[in-house]
Amino acid sequence: MQHTLKNPIEYLKGVGPKRAEMLQKELGIFTFGDLLFQYPTRYIDKTQFHRIVDLHPDIGSVQIKGVLRRLTVAGTGRKRRLVGKLRDDSGALDLVWFTGVQWLEKKLEVGKEYVVYGRVNAFKNILSIPHPEMEAVNAQNQQRRGVFDPVYPSTEKLNAKGLDSKARRRMMKSLFEKMQPGDVPENLPAYFLEKLKLPQRYEALLRVHFPRNQEELKAARNRLKFEELFFLQLHLLQLKNKRQKAIKGFTFEQVGAYFHQFYEDKLPFELTGAQKRVLKEIRRDLGRGVQMNRLLQGDVGSGKTIVGLMSMLIAIDNGFQACLMAPTEILAQQHYQSISDYVEGLDLQVAFLSGSVKGRARRELLEDLAEGRIHILIGTHALIEEPVVFQNLGLAITDEQHRFGVKQRAKLWKKSSPYPPHVLVMTATPIPRTLAMTLYGDLDVSVIDELPPGRKEIKTIHQTEHHRLKVMGFMKQEIAKGRQVYVVYPLIEESEKLDLKNLQEGYEALSREFPPPEYQISIVHGRMKPDDKDFEMQRFLRNETQIMVATTVIEVGVNVPNATMMVIENTERFGLSQLHQLRGRVGRGGDQSYCILMSSFKLSNESKERIQTMVRTNNGFDISEADLKLRGPGNLQGTEQSGMLQFRIADLAKDGRILQTARELAMRVLEDDPSLERPHHHPIRWYYDKYSKKRKGWSYIS
Repeated sequence: MQHTLKNPIEYLKGVGPKRAEMLQKELGIFTFGDLLFQYPTRYIDKTQFHRIVDLHPDIGSVQIKGVLRRLTVAGTGRKRRLVGKLRDDSGALDLVWFTGVQWLEKKLEVGKEYVVYGRVNAFKNILSIPHPEMEAVNAQNQQRRGVFDPVYPSTEKLNAKGLDSKARRRMMKSLFEKMQPGDVPENLPAYFLEKLKLPQRYEALLRVHFPRNQEELKAARNRLKFEELFFLQLHLLQLKNKRQKAIKGFTFEQVGAYFHQFYEDKLPFELTGAQKRVLKEIRRDLGRGVQMNRLLQGDVGSGKTIVGLMSMLIAIDNGFQACLMAPTEILAQQHYQSISDYVEGLDLQVAFLSGSVKGRARRELLEDLAEGRIHILIGTHALIEEPVVFQNLGLAITDEQHRFGVKQRAKLWKKSSPYPPHVLVMTATPIPRTLAMTLYGDLDVSVIDELPPGRKEIKTIHQTEHHRLKVMGFMKQEIAKGRQVYVVYPLIEESEKLDLKNLQEGYEALSREFPPPEYQISIVHGRMKPDDKDFEMQRFLRNETQIMVATTVIEVGVNVPNATMMVIENTERFGLSQLHQLRGRVGRGGDQSYCILMSSFKLSNESKERIQTMVRTNNGFDISEADLKLRGPGNLQGTEQSGMLQFRIADLAKDGRILQTARELAMRVLEDDPSLERPHHHPIRWYYDKYSKKRKGWSYIS
C-alpha cells in the first residue's frame, strides 16, 4: 500500500479533525486506506426511473424525475413540516420533510426539475416520499447514465454529524480523485487473473464502490472475495507446513498386540467403511514422526469413540499412554464406562479423573499415572491441571473441542516431552465444509459419514398444541412396549426462572397424565446439584423411570439405547445444530425411534425453515449447511470468538465455491513454490508478508 493510503483521514477533502475523530471512534477509520477497504453493505439501484402514476405503497424505494411545483410549510411546533409537490407527465406526488425545514426552503427552487430518490409512503391513501434525496437536473447529470449508489455502514452518531451514507459517498469520490492505480499494487499473479477472469485490484476496488452496472459489481465483488479467502487459505496452509516441519512427533512404528487382540477378539461389530478409512489416515499420521493434528467429525452415533479407542491402542502398543478429555463429567463418565467395557480382559488400566475425584483416591491415581501404571486416562479438564503428570503421554483426544478454550488445549501440549502428544479432536457437531476449511484449515480433517449397520433412521414429526393428546397417546404406546421417552424443554440463561417454571409445569402436567405407581418420571436441569442430576440420570439408565423430563443438559448426556422417543417442547427456541444434537440421544439401539417437535402455531419464517429441515433430513452435514445459511458463521456454536471469520466482503454461507477455488490454488502455489520465490509469485509474497504479521497467535494449537 503506497503512502497516499497511509494519509490520516482528516486530510481528506470534506473531513477535517472533528469528523475524523467521529470516524475513528465509530468505525475504526484512521487512514485513507481504512476508508477504501470499508466496502458498501448494499447498493441503491438508480439505473431506472419510475413514473408517478405507477407508484404504490409496497413498491419500496424509487427514483423519479419531475418538476417541483409547490413548496409550503404546514403545521406548527413539533408537527411543523415542509411539503413539496413534484409533478411529472403522469401525475403528482407529495414530498415531506420534518427536519431542516428552513435550510431546505432556501435550497430548493420551485419550477426546477429534480431527480428524487426515496421510499414511497401512504398516509390516508395519499402517496408521499418522506425525506427524499434531491438532486437538481443539470447538463452533467442529464448525460450521466443511472448508477448503483453505494450504501455504507453507519451509526446514529455519524448521521447526526452529517456523516451519513451520502457524505461517505462524497468522501469516497474525493479519495479516488486523489488516488492512482499504483497506490494499490496488484497482489495476485497475472496468470490467476487470466485463469479466473478477475479484474485488476485497483479496478475491482473502484467498481465495488462505484459500479456502473450489475456485471461490473459482480466481477469486482468476486475478485475481492477471492483475494480475501485466498490469503486466508494460504496462511492456514503455511501454518500447517511450518508446524509439520517444526514440530516433531513421536513415531508409533508398530500396530501391535493390544490393537490386534481388540480388533480380532473384542470388537463387538464390524467397522464401517468410513471408520476403516479414518483409522488408516490416523495410523499413517502416527507413523510419520510428525505431530498429528487431526479433526475427526462424525454424527452422533457414527462410532467416533471406537476409532478414538483403537488410536489409543496404537499408542499403548508403542509404549505410550493416552488420554481423552470431555467437556462435562457426564460425558466423560460415559466414555470411561464404554471404553472400560470394550477393553475388559485386555490387561489394560483405564482410570477416570474429574474434580469430584478427591483425597486418597486422587493421590493414588496421580501416582499410578506418573509411574506409567495407567494406560488410558479419561476425564474432564481436570486432566490439564498442574498436579497431573503422565509418564509418557503419546496421544491426547479431546471430545467436543469447541467447548474448550485455546489456553486449556495448550496445556495438554505441555503434558509430554520432548515432543507434544499427537492430537485427535473429535466432534459430533457437524461443521460445514466451508467453515471447517476456514476454522480448521491448518488441521487434517477426517469424516465418518456413514452410520453403523442396523441403525434405523429416526422419524421426525412436527406437531402443534392441537396434537398434544395424540402425542401423549403415542408416548403411552412406546412405554407399553417397554421403551423410554425424553421430554426436553429449552433453557435460555436470560430467562432461566421462566424456563424452569415451564419445565416444572411440564413435569406436573406429565405427572397427571402418567401417574405413579404405573409410571415413574425423572427430572434433570442445570440448577440441580451434580449428585442429584447423576442420581436421576442413573435411574433412567437403569429403566427405573420411563420418562426423563430435562433441559438441554442431556444434549451430551448418557447413552440410553432403550430410549426410542424424544418430545422437544418449544422447538422454535432451539438452533438447528442443537436440535440435531438432541435428536441424537434417541435411535441408539436397534428399535425404530421418533423425535416429535412441538411448537406454537405462530412461527417465524426462520423457525419454519429450521423445523422443515429437521423433518426432511437426519444428515448432520446437511443440517449444518442449512444452519450456516440461516445463522451465519459467527453464530455457530464455538466460533463466535474467531477472528478468522471477520471477513470484509466474503460470506462463508454463500461463497463456498470461491473458497474451494481459493484453497485449491493456494495448495498448488505452495506445492510448486513453497517459499514464493518465483518472479510471478512476488505479488503474493509481498502481500502475504504483511498479511501474516497481522495473524499471529495460537497458530500451532488445534
